Amino acid sequence: MARDPVCGMDVDEKNAAGQSTYQGQTYYFCSPVCKTRFDQDPQRYVGK
Repeated sequence: MARDPVCGMDVDEKNAAGQSTYQGQTYYFCSPVCKTRFDQDPQRYVGK
């Protein structure tokens, strides 16, 4: 399981709604909305 960096939900990597790679690390998302928010400003969420 991975944690969605935007909303904090636990996400199964195999069933994630989306994924993005930032600075060499892959992040998984529970919904397309969370992925879009992350992609617009990843630095805001990476530090959490």
